[in-house]
Amino acid sequence: MLKILSIVCLLLLTFEGFCQFPNIMIGNANTPEEPSIIINPKNTNQLIAGANLDNYYYSQDGGLTWQGGNIASTVGVWGDPCLVVDTTGNFYYFHLSDPPGSAFVDRIVCQKSSDGGASWSNGTYMGLNGSKTQDKEWAVIDPATNNIYVCWTQFDIYQSPSQLDSSNILFSKSIDGGQSWSSPMRINQKAGDCMDGDNTVEGAVPAVGPNGEIYVCWAGPAGLVFNRSLDQGNTWMDTNVFVSDIPGGWDYNISGIYRANGLPVTCCDISQGPHRGNIYVNWSDQRYGGYDTDIWFMKSTDGGIHWGERKRVNNDPPGKQQFLTWMTVDQVTGYIYFVFYDRRSYSDVLTDVYLAVSRDGGESFENIKISESPFHPNSGIFFGDYTGISAHNNVVRPIWARLQYNELSVWTAIADSIFTGTGQKPESFMSFTLEQNYPNPGKEFTYFAYKVHETTTVSLTICDLLGRGVATIAENKRVTPGKYIEYFDISSSRLPPGLYYFSLVNGEQSIRKKMIIE
Repeated sequence: MLKILSIVCLLLLTFEGFCQFPNIMIGNANTPEEPSIIINPKNTNQLIAGANLDNYYYSQDGGLTWQGGNIASTVGVWGDPCLVVDTTGNFYYFHLSDPPGSAFVDRIVCQKSSDGGASWSNGTYMGLNGSKTQDKEWAVIDPATNNIYVCWTQFDIYQSPSQLDSSNILFSKSIDGGQSWSSPMRINQKAGDCMDGDNTVEGAVPAVGPNGEIYVCWAGPAGLVFNRSLDQGNTWMDTNVFVSDIPGGWDYNISGIYRANGLPVTCCDISQGPHRGNIYVNWSDQRYGGYDTDIWFMKSTDGGIHWGERKRVNNDPPGKQQFLTWMTVDQVTGYIYFVFYDRRSYSDVLTDVYLAVSRDGGESFENIKISESPFHPNSGIFFGDYTGISAHNNVVRPIWARLQYNELSVWTAIADSIFTGTGQKPESFMSFTLEQNYPNPGKEFTYFAYKVHETTTVSLTICDLLGRGVATIAENKRVTPGKYIEYFDISSSRLPPGLYYFSLVNGEQSIRKKMIIE
């Protein structure tokens, strides 16, 4: 019994109250921030994550539990983690370098894991160019070829005010699983300065199209601009395509945050769905003022030559802060997912984490809060420059940094069932209410009580933490207004001790609550 109670207490501490979607702390050692995450499409229980400066984490159970350590390389590790996976299950961890006896941050490093993230190669690198600084890399893998494409920013001299020094967007690729890299190629038409601000070119996140196209957008003195290659990166358009302005610039201030930016993320739908081939760009800016930062989205349906209407992703009234966004496309469903920090519920620096989804190719967006409680950032502690999210076949794993009592940690949410078509509303707007089961914790038996306010059909189910049904208490039960009590025999169910949740649904609405089995 003592062992069981200890496990239950540990779970309760880990999930901090177990709200609608469990929040799981991935790690809090070594001051982690600026995280990245990737799901293995061949095995969605296998995830890898990274965080500044050299943290890595891996999970074999869908993100419920994590192991990890500090990644090392003889050519150095210096943050900006980016995680990708190929179709054979090899993971790649890209980062900046800090090589001994060489210039600071002088190359982009790629380390490979073939055992699910438990161990990593020493790494290969690209971009070494004398004393020039190589910064803010991002990678993508073409699933048709397993070619790896990387874009980043090169500074002639980092933070040089001289007009003779510039920043540019570079591209390199590997066609042999990261063993070697092509000579870097400049793909931007208009250079930026070296001050690492609004007039610097930054934020190049490449995406792959359905026929092997490479698409990328970045921010800089010309606003958001775009380029593409139709031949696996060998050649690029000579003229960059204008996508959008960024009023206020990409380098902006958010109260309570050490540093914030609105740099873009580029994705492409390569699913077999109706929006296959659409290119999407997601960013944030302060076009409505410094106290009203918003998350924005644009798409192209013709290969990036023309761009449609700019749309606001966050759906709250004007006047609040949303910032540090990331975007991904579920390449099975074609759904577009976003994660960002959000202060719509507060008038100070208290901060939640929200997810948004579009199921219609970016025509509309649904928002939902996924953090179990707000946190209070401290502008004296660097918080990182981005969040992250990965999704495959309705398995959705966001990642974000949290600052609690001046301690940094990185988190994910078990968000598989967030956007399956039955969005959860406040109970005051529901056609039924659900009470906490009793007794809870339960060992031999427990009771579930709910009230129905209008005639409907309900199902009452117990699920594990990944959202998988493990027991059905009532299925498609036709009920009229009134109170109902359902008995559940725990001992006969043979469910192991632990933390579960139970949900009441009627096809349009759902309520879920946690329960504990001793």
